[in-house]
Amino acid sequence: MRIVDRYILKSIVFTFLITIFVFCLLFILVDSASNLDEFIDRKASIEVIARYYLSYLPVIIVQTASIACLISCLLTFASLNTHNELIALRAGGMNFWKLARPALCFGLLISAATFYLNERYIPMAESLARQIKEENLSLDAEQSSSKAKIKNLSFYGLKNRLYFIDSFDPVTFDLEGVTIISFDNLQNIKEKVVALEGSWTGLAWKFKQVHITPYQQIEEGPTQVKVYEEKLMDIKETPKDFLRQRTNVRFMNLRQLREYIDRFSNSGAIRAVDSLKVDFFEKISFPLTPVILLLLGLPLVMATGNRKAQNFAALGIAIAIGFLYYVANAVGIALGKGGFLPPEVAANIAPFFFSLAAFYFIRTHF
Repeated sequence: MRIVDRYILKSIVFTFLITIFVFCLLFILVDSASNLDEFIDRKASIEVIARYYLSYLPVIIVQTASIACLISCLLTFASLNTHNELIALRAGGMNFWKLARPALCFGLLISAATFYLNERYIPMAESLARQIKEENLSLDAEQSSSKAKIKNLSFYGLKNRLYFIDSFDPVTFDLEGVTIISFDNLQNIKEKVVALEGSWTGLAWKFKQVHITPYQQIEEGPTQVKVYEEKLMDIKETPKDFLRQRTNVRFMNLRQLREYIDRFSNSGAIRAVDSLKVDFFEKISFPLTPVILLLLGLPLVMATGNRKAQNFAALGIAIAIGFLYYVANAVGIALGKGGFLPPEVAANIAPFFFSLAAFYFIRTHF
């Protein structure tokens, strides 16, 4: 590695570590302040609180690593520009790619680390943190759940049943767009139930506009469909079971999520499966975020003319780029889960357009 590369990389790593530390500290301070009343009411010990935040620390690091990488690299190059070092390096014949090589290599390293942590540790860390909070820190796990309707709820239930629900209201316990697939011991489809609506009577589930399709052997296909205006269902799960048993894709790695999607791909619940596919492709594209942000941010900082305000300009550019990227990515994910975009497009629309913008700036400014 050249002396210049080591010099730039040393500054990037030092600033990155400080930025990550600040982000983690801010998260812990803000989160502990917002949950202080629950901690006091539950008489949570310092040990339990520390264990909760330590278990959640990998999640914080992964979520903030991209913007921390961007800030550290932009501040480093802003400092080079302030002291005329960047001008000297460019005068010595170094083009953009040679100047940006240490930053891009560091971004690739962060991307690889993010992918590795997401696959090996983040699902377990989020699950453990949630368990600690619900058992020791929350006043009521059910009350702490969101009051908003749960979209695209899917989970395995009792009696080897697979549930797909378009919408579940955790307050009124009303269901919309219910699909239930029952399997035999060999995982062959035994029965398929489709209902327009469902409600909890206090003792049982009552479905409306119900179509029940019993299946025989796979090669023989379904038998005659039974139609009911209203029907009390033989379902043992209560609304609380629905909330507890819902599958959270954040607790899955790529392999587990892929198997989960493959298992449900022939169920007929297209919206739920597409929503899971959006999550799958997002898990693939998310680790690329540090490199994409660097490709867009570095040429903007290098091209900034006012050297006296370089640090402020670098921070402003980093915040603006990070904010716009995450907003664009959230919009794409929402459009994908809403069925307006294919899952592959929804998860990659923000990385694609920001990459195009990055290469445009590099080509026009360098």
